[in-house]
Amino acid sequence: MQKIKSLMTRQGPKSPPGSLSDLGAIESLRVPGKEEFRELREQPSDPQAEQELINSIEQVYFSADSFDIVKFELEKLPPVLNLQELEEYRDKLKQQQAAVSKKVADLILEKQPAYVKELERVTSLQTGLQLAAVICTHGRRHLNIAKEGFTQASLGLLANQRKRQLLIGLLKSLRTIKTLQRTDVRLSEMLEEEDYPGAIQLCLECQKAASTFKHYSCISELNSKLQDTLEQIEEQLDVALSKICKNFDINHYTKVQQAYRLLGKTQTAMDQLHMHFTQAIHNTVFQVVLGYVELCAGNTDTKFQKLQYKDLCTHVTPDSYIPCLADLCKALWEVMLSYYRTMGWHEKHDGEDVAATSEGSNMEETNFDRGYVKKKLEHGLTRIWQDVQLKVKTYLLGTDLSIFKYDDFIFVLDIISRLMQVGEEFCGSKSEVLQESIRKQSVNYFKNYHRTRLDELRMFLENETWELCPVKSNFSILQLHEFKFMEQSRSPSVSPSKQPVSTSSEAATLFEQYCSGGNPFEIQANHKDEETEDVLASNGYESDEQEKSAYQEYDSDSDVPEELKRDYVDEQTGDAPVKSVSRETLKSRKKSDYSLNKVNAPILTNTTLNVIRLVGKYMQMMNILKPIAFDVIHFMSQLFDYYLYAIYTFFGRNDSLESTGLGLSSSRLRTTLNRIQESLIDLEVSADPTATLTAAEERKEKVPSPHLSHLVVLTSGDTLYGLAERVVATESLVFLAEQFEALQPHLDAVMPAVKKPFLQQFYSQTVSTASELRKPIYWIVAGKAIDYEQMLLLMANVKWDVREIMSQHNVYVDALLKEFEQFNRRLNEVSKRVRIPLPVSNILWEHCIRLANRTVVEGFANVKKCSNEGRALMQLDFQQFLMKLEKLTDIRPIPDKEFVEAYIKAYYLTENDMERWIKEHREYSTKQLTNLVNVCLGSHINKKARQKLLAAIDDIDRPKR
Repeated sequence: MQKIKSLMTRQGPKSPPGSLSDLGAIESLRVPGKEEFRELREQPSDPQAEQELINSIEQVYFSADSFDIVKFELEKLPPVLNLQELEEYRDKLKQQQAAVSKKVADLILEKQPAYVKELERVTSLQTGLQLAAVICTHGRRHLNIAKEGFTQASLGLLANQRKRQLLIGLLKSLRTIKTLQRTDVRLSEMLEEEDYPGAIQLCLECQKAASTFKHYSCISELNSKLQDTLEQIEEQLDVALSKICKNFDINHYTKVQQAYRLLGKTQTAMDQLHMHFTQAIHNTVFQVVLGYVELCAGNTDTKFQKLQYKDLCTHVTPDSYIPCLADLCKALWEVMLSYYRTMGWHEKHDGEDVAATSEGSNMEETNFDRGYVKKKLEHGLTRIWQDVQLKVKTYLLGTDLSIFKYDDFIFVLDIISRLMQVGEEFCGSKSEVLQESIRKQSVNYFKNYHRTRLDELRMFLENETWELCPVKSNFSILQLHEFKFMEQSRSPSVSPSKQPVSTSSEAATLFEQYCSGGNPFEIQANHKDEETEDVLASNGYESDEQEKSAYQEYDSDSDVPEELKRDYVDEQTGDAPVKSVSRETLKSRKKSDYSLNKVNAPILTNTTLNVIRLVGKYMQMMNILKPIAFDVIHFMSQLFDYYLYAIYTFFGRNDSLESTGLGLSSSRLRTTLNRIQESLIDLEVSADPTATLTAAEERKEKVPSPHLSHLVVLTSGDTLYGLAERVVATESLVFLAEQFEALQPHLDAVMPAVKKPFLQQFYSQTVSTASELRKPIYWIVAGKAIDYEQMLLLMANVKWDVREIMSQHNVYVDALLKEFEQFNRRLNEVSKRVRIPLPVSNILWEHCIRLANRTVVEGFANVKKCSNEGRALMQLDFQQFLMKLEKLTDIRPIPDKEFVEAYIKAYYLTENDMERWIKEHREYSTKQLTNLVNVCLGSHINKKARQKLLAAIDDIDRPKR
């Protein structure tokens, strides 16, 4: 009923709060039956009107249960009753009752299924309670039966059993006390066996047992004895921990850590371990150095033992310096390896402890200890490496490294480089302390060494006769001992100086390689096969049969030119061809190729080979000590600069070169030569006593200009003015430049990023200009190989103002062609001594042809009178020259061919065309242009036009003055 009242309360916002607690008090408000419910629901209704009726019910009808409705209605009656008003009021109450009844009926029918379901659940619960009551009744009945069957005899048995248990406990206690009395013997045995966890476990158990039986008088003395034993175990445990620093043993360390964990002193153990490592580093280096000092002193004087380590290092002799340094690094490696393996142990076992530790307070404590150990170990990496660096730095500063030879100095750098590699793998440090120390000494040492090598290079160049150094056709700089480090793989048996420039990122670290044994600082004996170089050619042919077949093939070919039937083996170098030259190859060979019968071996001299070896040594030092890479590369560039400058000074310097206007020396080459001369060449013969200190220091950095050996003759026409020497010198420079180009990736890999512009500038402005020296050097030969003056004299005797077209060319053409034939024969003779590469022969022919053509134009410009028939004769002479020349050389197109033809054709131009032609062709000299205008005068150009053209020529020539 209460639910019905609450539902009625929620029907609308105007419903008055309260409850209808007792509807049975008023007969007229009774709850209708089922039939009435049905009738009420079947009656048509207006929900809104019904809701308004319900809302119109007075508030008091929803008050407490004690409300008297009848009294309330009677009291409301007026003193004078009106029947009609009463009936109307009654009808209103009936309508309200009907609305409420209908609403109640709706709510009851709506909640009917839930009511039925709840009733079923109550019935089921009632059945279960009845069953529980039956079970309880049976249980009580059985308990009463058991109580009645329990007798006094049973209680007696229980009492005796309790006494028996007490006596057994007493016996166990007595046996435990007896065992405790004998524990000290077992503890001593376990300590001798280094079973520290077992000893501590036993001692702690004994202490726990002693505290349990402390009420026995015999236990008090045993308790104090166990405490003394525990302190003794801790002392021995600290000694055992110190042994880990030099020789890590995983089983030994596991026992020590388990022992400290049992004691609850994991953090204390870690603090003690780092203290022992620091002490081990100091004691180790002192003992190693002391041993060498006493050994070299030759006595057992104990004064050395009282010295500080810094002072002790100054007593190491130069002979024992490197072995002592190697042993010092070996001993320090053992200490760092032990620390590395210690960290590995903790990384492995801490993970196992995480899985084994249970949750709770112990878990938190274990995590805290593990975090402390991890941080302590990580911090100790840097601390230990700093101690190692300081000890090695002190040793290095104890001796001046400048007293060592280059190989010994490199070996010292080898060891230090390997030590820095160890440090980088050990803690990721860049070894700033060692780098700065060794860098200063290395730069000073290398600067003095480089100065000496430059002076040696000058001496070699001044004594060089520029003869070919016989090397094999497959020669490579990697075959030289100085470059072995670039191709050998990193392995335990290879010393640091022989390591490659770069290694794979997947390669194992040194700690991984030597974790199970060995030492990266073991001095390896140099193998003979590493020291042997097989680069020089020993003989011309690998076998007599090869030589015989080569001669037979030449003799059987009747079409081979006579000048090619010469010795097939190079008499100077002894080089043999890779395979014999076939007839077809000889027939189809290029006319300008004078090296076909030579092995394609590199052209270089002994001096070139020495420079390459120096470059290898420099790169070796740079590879070992990368912080000085820029200084080393700078010195390497000076080697190349000085060699290039010497070649130019010996064979290419000629003041008349630039006057030709041929652009033989590019602006880049001239800039490079000027830079070398200003920065590297000391042009002063003797030092000026009044010079400033700065100027004197700058002169120390420079080298005197080299002078060509008097044994080298460059003035003989029979040898084409030293062409063989010029070829060897120039092509050796080109070969050296090619080697520098091949080494560029290696240099770029070690060069600091901020210094890479210097390297790029060196390659773009210096190395790449080496081949450009060919033009000025071979131009000198070309300018003397042909008698151009004689040709001008012959051309001056030719009569050009002929009146009929000639069919025969002039004599000077034949003379010029004979000069070229003679030049060709001389080239063949020179090629017997030295292989002349195709680019060289092409440049020589190009220079000679270009000079000949310009001489022809100069000869034409000397003509005083010329007719149209004379111009045709000029064309005939030039065409004859070209036809014969093309049979001697395969250079196409002929250089400056258009230069000559354009000059000849210009004679036929009109006035306006001539003026435009003069302005467009500024490659001709003023004399040549002036002669062209003067010779044209009277033929088809008048005097006024002549003055105009001469003025145009003068305008062109004025800026050149």
